[in-house]
Amino acid sequence: MKSPINATGRTSHRLTRLASAITVCLVSSTFCASADDKLNTELERIVVQAQKTEQNLQTVPVAVTALSGKDLSETVSRDIFDLQNYVPAFAAFQSQSVTNSGFSIRGIGTSAQNFGFESSVGLYVDGVYRSRQNALINDLVDVESVEVLRGPQGTLFGKNTAAGAMTVNSVAPSHDGHNGFAEVLLGNNNLVRVSGASSFSVVDDVLAVRFSGFNTQSDGFITDETSGKTLNNRNRSAIKAQALYTPNDKISMRFIADYGELDERCCGALTLQDNIQANEIPGKFGTDALLLQPPFNATIYNRSDFYNYRTSLSQTPISKMEDKGVSLQIDAELNNAWDIVSISAYRAFDSVDTVDTDFSNADLLTATNDAKQQSFSQELRLHYSSDTLRAMVGAYYFSQNLDLTFDTTTQQDFDAFFAAAAADLLPLANAIDQFSALTGGLIAPSAAPAPAGTAFEHNAYQEQDSIALFAQADWFLTDAFTLTTGLRFTREKKSIEGEYFEQGPGINGLEQDPFRWPNINDAALALQEIGVALLNDTLPSEAALGAIAPFQQPGWGYFFLGSAAVLPRPVLSAELDDNQVTGTVKLAYQLNDTTLTYASFATGFKAGGTNTDRIQPSFDPLFEAEKSRSGEIGIKHDFEQYNVRINAAAHYTRISDFQATTFTGSGFNLQNAGDIVVQGLEIEATWLVTANTELHMAAARTLANFDEFEQGTCWVAYTWHTGIDDPGRANPTDPFCSRDGDRVGFEPQNTLAIMLNQHFDISNYAFTASVDYQYTGDVYLDDANDPYKFEGAYSAVNARLSMSIPQWDSEIIAWSRNLFDEEYVARSGFDVPVQTGKIMAYPGAPRSFGITFRKSF
Repeated sequence: MKSPINATGRTSHRLTRLASAITVCLVSSTFCASADDKLNTELERIVVQAQKTEQNLQTVPVAVTALSGKDLSETVSRDIFDLQNYVPAFAAFQSQSVTNSGFSIRGIGTSAQNFGFESSVGLYVDGVYRSRQNALINDLVDVESVEVLRGPQGTLFGKNTAAGAMTVNSVAPSHDGHNGFAEVLLGNNNLVRVSGASSFSVVDDVLAVRFSGFNTQSDGFITDETSGKTLNNRNRSAIKAQALYTPNDKISMRFIADYGELDERCCGALTLQDNIQANEIPGKFGTDALLLQPPFNATIYNRSDFYNYRTSLSQTPISKMEDKGVSLQIDAELNNAWDIVSISAYRAFDSVDTVDTDFSNADLLTATNDAKQQSFSQELRLHYSSDTLRAMVGAYYFSQNLDLTFDTTTQQDFDAFFAAAAADLLPLANAIDQFSALTGGLIAPSAAPAPAGTAFEHNAYQEQDSIALFAQADWFLTDAFTLTTGLRFTREKKSIEGEYFEQGPGINGLEQDPFRWPNINDAALALQEIGVALLNDTLPSEAALGAIAPFQQPGWGYFFLGSAAVLPRPVLSAELDDNQVTGTVKLAYQLNDTTLTYASFATGFKAGGTNTDRIQPSFDPLFEAEKSRSGEIGIKHDFEQYNVRINAAAHYTRISDFQATTFTGSGFNLQNAGDIVVQGLEIEATWLVTANTELHMAAARTLANFDEFEQGTCWVAYTWHTGIDDPGRANPTDPFCSRDGDRVGFEPQNTLAIMLNQHFDISNYAFTASVDYQYTGDVYLDDANDPYKFEGAYSAVNARLSMSIPQWDSEIIAWSRNLFDEEYVARSGFDVPVQTGKIMAYPGAPRSFGITFRKSF
């Protein structure tokens, strides 16, 4: 066996590559034979820290996938999105903003950009919890290892880990003279990424420092035909400085400071379904038909344009952010049995996102989200180890402040758009205008219903404190049986203050006085009275004049849009105080040196919170904690005589009070959905076919369904186009629909990845050819299960050819992702605001290709 690699590495599971290499071997067996002298076919020992202590992956009773920094480099995994090829039942996706990313494990993830929402998958970077899973984290530069833990991790990772956890570990400073690298990655769309890192020994064996950083620039793959700019581009950079102080062999102190910034045009949404005319209702026309005409003359796209990657916007999307922080980890060995670990961290995250929320080049609506977050965390663990017991106890504290301002502002075309879209209101306004003319202006005319420059703003300030106590122990009952028990108590406290404003001509303050809101029925009756009074040459009553007065104030039309962006809400002031007890029990049986079987039960939870968005008044702004209970059985076995490793797990999870959200085109429906049941099977396999050929496979079957969800979101687009109502609606006036039995949105039921590597030599140069194949099953683009938001399965292929240059201590990799340019939707779609029947969605990236040059030193 080879010696262990550093925490979480995985050279034997080096992911992917083949295809063209097989051809090379068939053509010239001499090349392959020469490589046999260098490589061996032994399955490698992989060390992970899935239970916050170093263990052999094959002896850990947890479903975990571990990738080393070398794996990431050799597979040209530029970000976490690329890891989906190599981790079963794991997905990473991005939608409206690059400043937020979403992860899901076993069908459960976070489907909202709402800043009051917390992730179902806990993300930890160098031991520090990250509440915002932003894009800078995704650039995997100078990473020692990545571990993905599947299933609830509510004992050791008790901060919002109802579905699983991901840990990312940076390369630590060292005194080794061979520890640095410089890398240049070039690709299509003018992609240039320059990165590098190096350690320096300041005091031999006592103080070492390490500096790393990267800068990435590229054009995007979506063209905005109005501005000529590309969307989904990259313009980001980050630096990290570390110091490792080891005054003796019993104490180490690791200090990390990092800073990153991003300024990109993201993210581009394209038309999945237009609403020029209803598909199955002749003569029914939608807002696209209106926007095609003057004065808008907008450019309208349909589904056939989706994979031309074109759009037209009145303003390109903007995502800007700064992410920075410091942390200090202290490890101290107290004696042969006891160790103590302390991790202290402070982080600050500022972001600004601006989106053209009508998603057209008609100048209608723009939204801006300006958010600032600061957090402090402290973790303290005490470890104990003996021949019969391995245990730890610990405490964790997390505090965060969130301050955000979100506004939706109407633009210059909106008043004309409203007047045309709400034609049924025009007779009332015309009647007021006629009476005004008859009275010589004594009765004021109607006002502009939706004037431009009206801002609908809301502010939210949230404070959060989380305190936890936890303990876990591995009881070595016999040489073969290990019982693991763990328990964690967590207390979450949150308070939020929210205010909602409407700022524009004549509308200021109107939203806070319901008696001054426009009412069509009252106004119609008042107009009849006024007409009679004028015929009789008498004065109308004050009540009648008061009923039409709201229509004589600019902005009266906003009250008829039915949009959460423009509906009034009272001031929000709320507090949450939640105590949760979670834990785990596992029984592992080490049958022999090559076989581990285990059974486990675990619970986890994700804190409740407050909806920081402006929402429909019928929605509750508070939602409760999401709780999960999971059972799992697994086996990890090495067939050493065949050089085959198979790790498999079957799982069943019930999640109570699942926090679900769907954008309906008029607001976010974010609430506790009731219960979700997730069950499935996962398999990871490695076969070292020969000394030169590696085959890897990762597969998952995941069934995630709503067991109970009475107040779910109803179909929107399908009903508009067909006239067929959602079968989950109990009665025609009910704004909610039952989603009982429906699939959880965004998640495929079947995934499969096959990875093949072939090593060979040509003229004393070592080559590796690699091919990855990934199959992703069909998916609903949100939790409503609207038939128009159903997308079929797709397959993608990646390929690489690498050449090692020993005399330069370098490597060159030619690569392509999505080699055959597969067209697919990236798991997310939504109904367009105030444009019922229209669906936008985010496309998956088309084929990309390039070359990487990496120099080690």
